[in-house]
Amino acid sequence: SERLWQVSFHTYLAWLEASRRRGMSPRTLGKCISHLNMFLTFSYRSGRCECNVLKGFRLQDTTRPSKPRWLTVDEARRLIEACPSSTAEQRRERIIVLLFYGCGVRTKELRFVRLQDVDHERQELFIQRGKGDRQRTIPIPSGVYTELLAYLRERGGQRGLLLRSLLGKQVSTKELGEVVKAAAKRAGLEEGVTPKVLRHSFATHLMDRGVVLAEPGGGEGRRRRPGRRVQVAPQDAAVHRLGRLHGVVVVVPVDAHV
Repeated sequence: SERLWQVSFHTYLAWLEASRRRGMSPRTLGKCISHLNMFLTFSYRSGRCECNVLKGFRLQDTTRPSKPRWLTVDEARRLIEACPSSTAEQRRERIIVLLFYGCGVRTKELRFVRLQDVDHERQELFIQRGKGDRQRTIPIPSGVYTELLAYLRERGGQRGLLLRSLLGKQVSTKELGEVVKAAAKRAGLEEGVTPKVLRHSFATHLMDRGVVLAEPGGGEGRRRRPGRRVQVAPQDAAVHRLGRLHGVVVVVPVDAHV
């Protein structure tokens, strides 16, 4: 069989056509081409092939991207209300939902958050492995921080992963999604509520109140450069404060200049 750097351009075209007929989406095919392109560029630079046969080649995705979904403030309230805190397991699941909605973290980021990533002095969450392997810090709203402290006291320890599965291992992407899905079901919300929906809800509720996000399009929070202490932007003070409506945490930004 041929090595990837030995495959001809026409063979790649035939593979694309066969993959399309099998039902692979244009977006997925585009990602495959992008990854192949990077690999063939590396192969060319390392002397394994004479050229990158896919250089400059890309697929145009003609499908319309689905509109981002987010919860209304009332739906977010119902979601939090549907997260009880009677048992240790329930408190763990509740803090998962609160971190998704109250801090806007991504699923991958939350999986790798460590106990030592919680900055108690500045009330921030340090994300070591963000999108594109970028580091950033996220302000933790006061209401979320209070419940996080209670969770940390109960969990114990000073190092290791913040969240663990019921078996004591690293929590999986699937398990985090199931926690959110179960909470949404208890709240009587429509199907399709995911951690990403909660992240969109976090951003939308802030922007609806005039808060300028620190990284438009790239994720809420402030990027962190190696060797440099990150200062939280003034507008980030808006997420430090939460209102409690009927005992339920919901995002209520304050004036950025206060």
